[in-house]
Amino acid sequence: MWSVISYAMARCAESVDSLETCASQEAKKMEVRPAGAGTRRCAPVGALVALVAAGTILSLVSGATRTNAADASKDQILIGLITKTEVNPYFVKLRQAATAEAEKQGAKLLARYGKFDGDNEGQVAAIENLISAGVKGILITPNNSTGVLGAVKKARDKGILVIALDTATDPADAVDATLATDNFEAGVLQGQYARKALGDKEPKLAMLDGTPGGTVDTQRHDGFLKGFGIKEGDPAIVGKQITHGALDEGQTAMENLLTAHPDVNVVYTINEPAAEGAYAAIKKAGKLKDIVLTSIDGGRLGVQYVKDGKIAGTVMQFPKIMATRGVDYVVDFAKTGKKPSGFINTGATLITDKPFSDLPSKDTKFGLENCWG
Repeated sequence: MWSVISYAMARCAESVDSLETCASQEAKKMEVRPAGAGTRRCAPVGALVALVAAGTILSLVSGATRTNAADASKDQILIGLITKTEVNPYFVKLRQAATAEAEKQGAKLLARYGKFDGDNEGQVAAIENLISAGVKGILITPNNSTGVLGAVKKARDKGILVIALDTATDPADAVDATLATDNFEAGVLQGQYARKALGDKEPKLAMLDGTPGGTVDTQRHDGFLKGFGIKEGDPAIVGKQITHGALDEGQTAMENLLTAHPDVNVVYTINEPAAEGAYAAIKKAGKLKDIVLTSIDGGRLGVQYVKDGKIAGTVMQFPKIMATRGVDYVVDFAKTGKKPSGFINTGATLITDKPFSDLPSKDTKFGLENCWG
């Protein structure tokens, strides 16, 4: 497993142009972080005391902010963004794209995030905070498809436009619109590729799932099974474990599954951080040549893993499209009152350097040029 420092630098390098900038950003992040962040990063005690003394305890509870409402001019449109976590590179990219588009539109983005994948309470607190801040719209990647519905209704009742990004709510019409990948179809692509890459071998499938209760997690899982050509409960599935989409949990889960089922030869992962952890476990077990590892996300590190032969294939998403369109919809709503509605598909593309003629895909050159574009 990567060290904490190298992993932080690799995450940051997804979104900056130099390691010098990366180091600077990581240093700044040490100043403010959500409470309950565990051992991922620890702020100096003195810094935490100073933060509390400065009256910023709210940001520690519901997620640190990139900007404050007080920084906005009187007539500036305020837009809230709430992601599942702060550290996942996918949400870092989404936040950066939203921030850039807001600046382009002359608006101000207020960014919040959950303390961990599944932190519904943190996201609810963030919604309430953004309501108080006077935002015109809230863009949210729900940690759980039902866990934030009460707070979302409260925001909409106050005339705030609410758009789900990446992850749909249940029911879908709990928000005004959803901008996301068709995650079921993305899972189908992943499953189809995994089945073809396995060849004539009898499948011994291990499934590294995300967070129970999330629509993304369910849709990707079910789509993979369809693409792979089996149903839930098929004996080809030798084991399943929850990873919450995290690298460390992905490695632990894969280690557990390999111990219980050393004959595993194909692996589904919910996202690329989980796949990175799975790869570390597979390498440790000396089974790199025996297992087909697949994933979904399409971040730079994930595509690089495909290029290096560590992941057989991944399915690329386009969070920049989700973020920029979401910001544009809020700005348009603030100016005209017009609202988007329904599900808006932002696309998915299979990335691999070992393609099959009957399965559309792009190579890693395309992937590295367009990752999370």
